[in-house]
Amino acid sequence: MKASLLQMTSGIDPAANARTITDGIARAAAEGSAMLFTPEMSGLLDGNRERARQHVVAEEEDLVLAATREAAAKHGIWVHLGSLALKGEGDKFRNRGFVIDDAGAIRASYDKLHLFDVDLATGESWRESNTYDRGERAILVDTPIGRLGLAICYDMRFPDLFRALSDAGATALAVPAAFTRPTGKAHWHVLLRARAIEAAAYLIATAQTGEHEDGRATYGHSLVIDPWGEVLLDMGEEAGLGSAEIDPSRVEDVRSRVPVLRHRRPIPPVETFA
Repeated sequence: MKASLLQMTSGIDPAANARTITDGIARAAAEGSAMLFTPEMSGLLDGNRERARQHVVAEEEDLVLAATREAAAKHGIWVHLGSLALKGEGDKFRNRGFVIDDAGAIRASYDKLHLFDVDLATGESWRESNTYDRGERAILVDTPIGRLGLAICYDMRFPDLFRALSDAGATALAVPAAFTRPTGKAHWHVLLRARAIEAAAYLIATAQTGEHEDGRATYGHSLVIDPWGEVLLDMGEEAGLGSAEIDPSRVEDVRSRVPVLRHRRPIPPVETFA
């Protein structure tokens, strides 16, 4: 079955981003896709916290989520809405992704577990923990392309999450992202291929790309990777729609050839010798 990825250059206007997403939903459905995936921060990408606050609302009030649910139902397609900035506890936001079925119902939501705090040699500085609350749950949900484990961007650097998801039955993994260009060039492909190989699962990583209204630049290269680590789709740097075929039998084939999931065992305490 076909999965579609909507690589976006999201901006500071949620209504404009919602139109991009709903247009993508219509196109993906027309092309026969079972499910559409969007990037991290699909509804609003704005590093100016005070300006962003004008648009960050509770889940039930978010216009991008409402438009996505309506379009999913209208066109009869599942959607993984990579993530939205939503109102959290107190002064903080939530970075929350959604799986929406072909009737427009929310089947699952996931709040990003790992937050990105770093100072880069380029002069860029990111402090997600200043703005966002951390998630507290790992999430798995049944979808048309298989049992899908949810992650967001920086989560990809923490293999224990993907081990837990695959141990719980994940046959596909979603990693929506807004990856910076320096780290993207260095680590994007190699880490995502490693996560797919370790889990022996499909990995779908839908990315932000290009120059954004808030001044940042993102890496693009949305990927679909099969359980053997083969890259089935690399969308490069252009915004738009891409797709790849997902074959559930491929998961079982790979896991029978290299049965790593069956061979996992608890790691004993580390012994240190001086």
